Amino acid sequence: MSIVPAPTVLLSRYFSHLKMNNWSATTISRRDYVLNKFITRSSERGIESVTEITAESLAAYRRWLYHYRNERTGKPLKFCTQASYLSTVGHWLTWLTEQGWIDSDPSTGIELPKEERRLPSSHLTIDEIETLLSSVDLTTATGLRDRAILELFYATGMRRAELIALKLDDINHESGLAMIRQGKGRKDRVVPTGKRALGWLMKYLHDGRPALLDEDTDVIFLTSRGNAFHPVTLSQLVRSYLTAAGITKPGSCHMLRHTTATLMLEGGADLRSIQTLLGHEQLNTTQIYTHVSIKRLREVHDKTHPGAKDRPPQSDPNKPEDKPTE
Repeated sequence: MSIVPAPTVLLSRYFSHLKMNNWSATTISRRDYVLNKFITRSSERGIESVTEITAESLAAYRRWLYHYRNERTGKPLKFCTQASYLSTVGHWLTWLTEQGWIDSDPSTGIELPKEERRLPSSHLTIDEIETLLSSVDLTTATGLRDRAILELFYATGMRRAELIALKLDDINHESGLAMIRQGKGRKDRVVPTGKRALGWLMKYLHDGRPALLDEDTDVIFLTSRGNAFHPVTLSQLVRSYLTAAGITKPGSCHMLRHTTATLMLEGGADLRSIQTLLGHEQLNTTQIYTHVSIKRLREVHDKTHPGAKDRPPQSDPNKPEDKPTE
Protein backbone atom coordinates (compact mmCIF):
# COMPACT_ATOMS: atom_id res chain seq x y z
CA MET A 1 0.00 0.00 0.00
CA SER A 2 1.35 3.41 -0.97
CA ILE A 3 2.17 5.95 1.72
CA VAL A 4 -0.62 8.49 2.20
CA PRO A 5 0.71 12.06 1.85
CA ALA A 6 0.25 14.61 4.62
CA PRO A 7 -3.16 16.37 4.76
CA THR A 8 -1.62 19.67 3.61
CA VAL A 9 -0.14 17.94 0.52
CA LEU A 10 -3.48 16.38 -0.34
CA LEU A 11 -5.14 19.74 0.22
CA SER A 12 -2.82 21.33 -2.33
CA ARG A 13 -3.72 18.64 -4.86
CA TYR A 14 -7.41 19.18 -4.12
CA PHE A 15 -7.12 22.88 -4.90
CA SER A 16 -5.32 22.08 -8.15
CA HIS A 17 -8.29 19.87 -9.02
CA LEU A 18 -10.71 22.73 -8.31
CA LYS A 19 -8.68 25.15 -10.43
CA MET A 20 -8.71 22.70 -13.36
CA ASN A 21 -12.49 22.59 -13.06
CA ASN A 22 -12.72 26.40 -13.21
CA TRP A 23 -13.68 27.06 -9.60
CA SER A 24 -13.35 30.73 -8.72
CA ALA A 25 -10.34 32.05 -6.80
CA THR A 26 -12.71 33.47 -4.16
CA THR A 27 -14.32 30.09 -3.51
CA ILE A 28 -10.96 28.34 -3.38
CA SER A 29 -9.66 30.96 -0.95
CA ARG A 30 -12.63 30.38 1.37
CA ARG A 31 -12.15 26.61 1.20
CA ASP A 32 -8.46 27.03 1.90
CA TYR A 33 -9.28 28.89 5.11
CA VAL A 34 -11.91 26.40 6.28
CA LEU A 35 -9.94 23.24 5.46
CA ASN A 36 -6.70 24.48 7.00
CA LYS A 37 -8.64 25.26 10.17
CA PHE A 38 -10.10 21.74 10.06
CA ILE A 39 -6.66 20.17 9.62
CA THR A 40 -5.26 22.20 12.52
CA ARG A 41 -8.22 21.25 14.72
CA SER A 42 -7.81 17.57 13.78
CA SER A 43 -4.09 17.68 14.52
CA GLU A 44 -4.83 19.07 17.97
CA ARG A 45 -6.95 15.97 18.55
CA GLY A 46 -4.13 13.66 17.46
CA ILE A 47 -5.34 13.10 13.89
CA GLU A 48 -2.29 13.39 11.62
CA SER A 49 -3.49 11.47 8.56
CA VAL A 50 -6.67 11.66 6.48
CA THR A 51 -7.07 7.91 7.02
CA GLU A 52 -7.68 8.62 10.71
CA ILE A 53 -10.68 10.89 10.05
CA THR A 54 -13.83 9.06 11.11
CA ALA A 55 -17.54 9.73 11.39
CA GLU A 56 -17.00 10.11 15.13
CA SER A 57 -14.25 12.73 14.68
CA LEU A 58 -16.50 14.65 12.28
CA ALA A 59 -19.33 14.54 14.81
CA ALA A 60 -16.90 15.97 17.39
CA TYR A 61 -15.91 18.68 14.90
CA ARG A 62 -19.57 19.55 14.40
CA ARG A 63 -20.07 19.86 18.16
CA TRP A 64 -17.00 22.08 18.34
CA LEU A 65 -18.45 24.37 15.64
CA TYR A 66 -21.70 24.58 17.57
CA HIS A 67 -20.01 25.55 20.83
CA TYR A 68 -17.42 27.86 19.25
CA ARG A 69 -17.54 31.51 20.33
CA ASN A 70 -15.80 34.45 18.70
CA GLU A 71 -13.00 35.64 20.99
CA ARG A 72 -13.76 39.31 20.34
CA THR A 73 -17.56 39.37 20.30
CA GLY A 74 -18.43 36.21 22.20
CA LYS A 75 -21.00 35.34 19.51
CA PRO A 76 -21.51 31.81 18.13
CA LEU A 77 -21.15 30.83 14.50
CA LYS A 78 -24.34 31.23 12.49
CA PHE A 79 -25.91 27.93 11.53
CA CYS A 80 -25.41 28.77 7.85
CA THR A 81 -21.69 29.19 8.55
CA GLN A 82 -21.56 25.89 10.42
CA ALA A 83 -23.31 24.17 7.51
CA SER A 84 -20.90 25.77 5.04
CA TYR A 85 -17.86 24.57 7.01
CA LEU A 86 -19.20 21.01 7.27
CA SER A 87 -20.15 20.96 3.58
CA THR A 88 -16.66 22.14 2.61
CA VAL A 89 -15.01 19.41 4.70
CA GLY A 90 -17.42 16.85 3.26
CA HIS A 91 -16.58 17.81 -0.32
CA TRP A 92 -12.86 17.39 0.38
CA LEU A 93 -13.40 13.99 1.98
CA THR A 94 -15.53 12.87 -0.97
CA TRP A 95 -12.69 13.87 -3.31
CA LEU A 96 -10.18 11.97 -1.15
CA THR A 97 -12.39 8.90 -1.43
CA GLU A 98 -12.71 9.23 -5.20
CA GLN A 99 -8.94 9.58 -5.48
CA GLY A 100 -8.41 6.43 -3.42
CA TRP A 101 -6.62 8.08 -0.48
CA ILE A 102 -9.26 6.89 2.00
CA ASP A 103 -11.33 3.70 1.77
CA SER A 104 -14.72 5.24 2.51
CA ASP A 105 -16.15 8.71 2.93
CA PRO A 106 -16.68 9.39 6.67
CA SER A 107 -18.86 12.41 5.89
CA THR A 108 -21.56 10.27 4.28
CA GLY A 109 -24.73 10.65 6.27
CA ILE A 110 -23.53 13.59 8.35
CA GLU A 111 -26.48 15.85 9.10
CA LEU A 112 -26.02 19.53 8.36
CA PRO A 113 -27.67 22.02 10.70
CA LYS A 114 -30.86 23.57 9.40
CA GLU A 115 -30.10 27.07 8.17
CA GLU A 116 -32.03 30.09 9.34
CA ARG A 117 -34.06 32.06 6.85
CA ARG A 118 -33.12 35.61 7.69
CA LEU A 119 -34.45 38.81 6.23
CA PRO A 120 -31.96 41.08 4.48
CA SER A 121 -30.29 43.69 6.61
CA SER A 122 -31.74 47.20 6.89
CA HIS A 123 -32.51 49.24 3.81
CA LEU A 124 -32.74 52.99 3.37
CA THR A 125 -35.85 55.01 2.63
CA ILE A 126 -35.93 57.33 -0.37
CA ASP A 127 -35.39 60.33 1.90
CA GLU A 128 -32.43 58.63 3.60
CA ILE A 129 -30.75 57.68 0.33
CA GLU A 130 -31.14 61.24 -0.99
CA THR A 131 -29.71 62.63 2.25
CA LEU A 132 -26.77 60.25 1.90
CA LEU A 133 -26.08 61.23 -1.71
CA SER A 134 -26.30 64.94 -1.03
CA SER A 135 -23.85 64.72 1.90
CA VAL A 136 -20.79 64.26 -0.34
CA ASP A 137 -18.34 67.13 -0.77
CA LEU A 138 -18.16 67.63 -4.54
CA THR A 139 -15.26 70.09 -4.51
CA THR A 140 -12.59 67.36 -4.45
CA ALA A 141 -11.60 64.52 -6.75
CA THR A 142 -12.32 61.96 -4.04
CA GLY A 143 -15.69 63.57 -3.44
CA LEU A 144 -16.63 63.17 -7.10
CA ARG A 145 -15.46 59.57 -6.92
CA ASP A 146 -17.48 58.88 -3.79
CA ARG A 147 -20.66 60.40 -5.24
CA ALA A 148 -20.24 58.23 -8.34
CA ILE A 149 -19.70 55.14 -6.16
CA LEU A 150 -22.81 55.77 -4.08
CA GLU A 151 -24.92 56.60 -7.12
CA LEU A 152 -23.78 53.44 -8.94
CA PHE A 153 -24.43 51.24 -5.92
CA TYR A 154 -27.92 52.71 -5.59
CA ALA A 155 -28.74 52.55 -9.31
CA THR A 156 -27.51 49.05 -10.07
CA GLY A 157 -27.59 47.08 -6.80
CA MET A 158 -24.24 45.55 -7.74
CA ARG A 159 -22.09 43.79 -5.18
CA ARG A 160 -19.08 45.40 -3.57
CA ALA A 161 -16.59 43.17 -5.39
CA GLU A 162 -18.35 43.82 -8.69
CA LEU A 163 -18.06 47.59 -8.34
CA ILE A 164 -14.38 47.33 -7.35
CA ALA A 165 -13.64 45.23 -10.45
CA LEU A 166 -15.28 47.62 -12.93
CA LYS A 167 -13.03 48.63 -15.84
CA LEU A 168 -13.33 51.61 -18.17
CA ASP A 169 -14.53 49.44 -21.06
CA ASP A 170 -17.28 47.95 -18.91
CA ILE A 171 -19.37 51.14 -19.16
CA ASN A 172 -21.29 51.82 -22.36
CA HIS A 173 -21.95 55.54 -22.14
CA GLU A 174 -24.27 55.59 -25.14
CA SER A 175 -26.63 52.86 -23.96
CA GLY A 176 -26.19 53.57 -20.24
CA LEU A 177 -25.33 49.96 -19.48
CA ALA A 178 -22.66 48.47 -17.24
CA MET A 179 -21.06 45.10 -17.92
CA ILE A 180 -20.41 43.16 -14.73
CA ARG A 181 -17.82 40.56 -15.61
CA GLN A 182 -17.43 37.33 -13.70
CA GLY A 183 -19.77 38.22 -10.87
CA LYS A 184 -20.79 35.72 -8.24
CA GLY A 185 -20.79 32.25 -9.77
CA ARG A 186 -18.34 33.36 -12.48
CA LYS A 187 -21.19 34.80 -14.54
CA ASP A 188 -21.32 37.98 -16.63
CA ARG A 189 -24.40 40.19 -16.69
CA VAL A 190 -25.41 43.59 -18.03
CA VAL A 191 -27.26 46.12 -15.86
CA PRO A 192 -28.65 49.61 -16.53
CA THR A 193 -26.90 52.45 -14.71
CA GLY A 194 -29.67 55.02 -14.84
CA LYS A 195 -29.18 58.53 -16.22
CA ARG A 196 -28.29 60.19 -12.92
CA ALA A 197 -25.70 57.61 -11.90
CA LEU A 198 -24.21 57.65 -15.38
CA GLY A 199 -23.98 61.44 -15.26
CA TRP A 200 -22.07 61.40 -11.97
CA LEU A 201 -19.85 58.60 -13.22
CA MET A 202 -18.93 60.57 -16.34
CA LYS A 203 -18.22 63.67 -14.25
CA TYR A 204 -15.91 61.65 -12.00
CA LEU A 205 -14.12 60.12 -15.00
CA HIS A 206 -13.63 63.57 -16.54
CA ASP A 207 -12.93 65.78 -13.51
CA GLY A 208 -11.97 63.43 -10.65
CA ARG A 209 -10.21 60.28 -11.81
CA PRO A 210 -7.31 62.01 -13.64
CA ALA A 211 -6.24 63.59 -10.33
CA LEU A 212 -6.18 60.16 -8.65
CA LEU A 213 -4.49 58.30 -11.49
CA ASP A 214 -0.89 57.39 -10.66
CA GLU A 215 0.02 54.51 -12.94
CA ASP A 216 -1.76 53.45 -16.10
CA THR A 217 -4.75 51.33 -15.13
CA ASP A 218 -8.22 50.68 -16.50
CA VAL A 219 -9.81 50.26 -13.07
CA ILE A 220 -12.57 52.86 -12.73
CA PHE A 221 -12.61 53.63 -9.02
CA LEU A 222 -9.23 54.53 -7.53
CA THR A 223 -8.07 55.31 -4.02
CA SER A 224 -6.13 58.47 -3.24
CA ARG A 225 -2.99 56.41 -3.94
CA GLY A 226 -4.20 55.42 -7.39
CA ASN A 227 -4.97 51.81 -6.50
CA ALA A 228 -8.08 49.71 -6.76
CA PHE A 229 -10.13 49.56 -3.56
CA HIS A 230 -9.77 46.80 -1.02
CA PRO A 231 -13.25 45.48 -0.09
CA VAL A 232 -12.85 46.44 3.58
CA THR A 233 -11.70 49.95 2.66
CA LEU A 234 -14.72 50.48 0.41
CA SER A 235 -17.08 49.32 3.15
CA GLN A 236 -15.45 51.71 5.60
CA LEU A 237 -15.84 54.54 3.10
CA VAL A 238 -19.56 53.93 2.59
CA ARG A 239 -20.08 53.49 6.34
CA SER A 240 -18.40 56.83 7.02
CA TYR A 241 -20.88 58.59 4.72
CA LEU A 242 -23.83 56.83 6.35
CA THR A 243 -22.62 57.93 9.77
CA ALA A 244 -22.02 61.49 8.61
CA ALA A 245 -25.57 61.58 7.20
CA GLY A 246 -26.94 60.59 10.61
CA ILE A 247 -28.00 57.11 9.44
CA THR A 248 -27.46 54.58 12.21
CA LYS A 249 -28.89 51.51 10.47
CA PRO A 250 -26.34 48.66 10.34
CA GLY A 251 -24.61 47.89 7.07
CA SER A 252 -22.73 49.64 4.29
CA CYS A 253 -22.28 48.52 0.66
CA HIS A 254 -24.67 45.56 0.90
CA MET A 255 -27.32 47.75 2.53
CA LEU A 256 -27.36 49.87 -0.63
CA ARG A 257 -27.93 46.69 -2.62
CA HIS A 258 -30.87 45.83 -0.36
CA THR A 259 -32.14 49.39 -0.77
CA THR A 260 -32.15 49.10 -4.55
CA ALA A 261 -34.09 45.83 -4.54
CA THR A 262 -36.60 46.88 -1.89
CA LEU A 263 -37.41 50.30 -3.35
CA MET A 264 -37.76 48.86 -6.86
CA LEU A 265 -40.12 46.19 -5.56
CA GLU A 266 -42.19 48.82 -3.78
CA GLY A 267 -42.19 50.82 -7.02
CA GLY A 268 -43.80 47.95 -8.92
CA ALA A 269 -40.85 46.00 -10.34
CA ASP A 270 -41.40 42.28 -10.83
CA LEU A 271 -39.22 39.71 -9.08
CA ARG A 272 -37.75 38.35 -12.31
CA SER A 273 -36.39 41.76 -13.26
CA ILE A 274 -34.90 42.27 -9.79
CA GLN A 275 -33.42 38.77 -9.97
CA THR A 276 -31.69 39.65 -13.24
CA LEU A 277 -30.48 43.00 -11.93
CA LEU A 278 -28.97 41.53 -8.76
CA GLY A 279 -27.53 38.47 -10.46
CA HIS A 280 -29.32 35.92 -8.30
CA GLU A 281 -29.12 32.40 -9.68
CA GLN A 282 -32.31 31.27 -7.94
CA LEU A 283 -35.56 33.24 -7.76
CA ASN A 284 -36.12 32.17 -4.14
CA THR A 285 -33.07 34.27 -3.22
CA THR A 286 -34.83 37.31 -4.65
CA GLN A 287 -38.20 36.43 -3.12
CA ILE A 288 -36.93 37.29 0.34
CA TYR A 289 -37.34 40.96 -0.58
CA THR A 290 -41.10 40.46 -0.63
CA HIS A 291 -40.86 40.09 3.15
CA VAL A 292 -38.99 43.37 3.44
CA SER A 293 -41.31 45.36 1.21
CA ILE A 294 -44.09 45.78 3.75
CA LYS A 295 -45.59 48.73 1.88
CA ARG A 296 -47.29 46.56 -0.73
CA LEU A 297 -48.50 44.08 1.87
CA ARG A 298 -50.01 46.93 3.91
CA GLU A 299 -51.84 48.25 0.83
CA VAL A 300 -53.28 44.81 0.04
CA HIS A 301 -54.23 44.34 3.67
CA ASP A 302 -56.07 47.68 3.79
CA LYS A 303 -57.97 46.90 0.58
CA THR A 304 -58.93 43.31 1.26
CA HIS A 305 -59.06 42.56 5.00
CA PRO A 306 -62.64 42.92 6.30
CA GLY A 307 -61.48 44.34 9.60
CA ALA A 308 -59.00 46.84 8.20
CA LYS A 309 -61.58 49.64 7.84
CA ASP A 310 -63.47 49.07 11.07
CA ARG A 311 -63.76 51.99 13.39
CA PRO A 312 -61.19 52.20 16.14
CA PRO A 313 -62.35 51.28 19.65
CA GLN A 314 -64.76 53.89 21.05
CA SER A 315 -65.32 54.76 24.68
CA ASP A 316 -68.26 53.04 26.36
CA PRO A 317 -71.37 55.17 25.57
CA ASN A 318 -72.90 54.17 28.92
CA LYS A 319 -69.85 55.41 30.81
CA PRO A 320 -69.63 59.11 31.55
CA GLU A 321 -66.80 60.80 29.68
CA ASP A 322 -63.87 61.98 31.70
CA LYS A 323 -63.85 65.74 31.83
CA PRO A 324 -61.06 67.96 33.00
CA THR A 325 -61.47 69.27 36.52
CA GLU A 326 -62.39 72.93 36.59
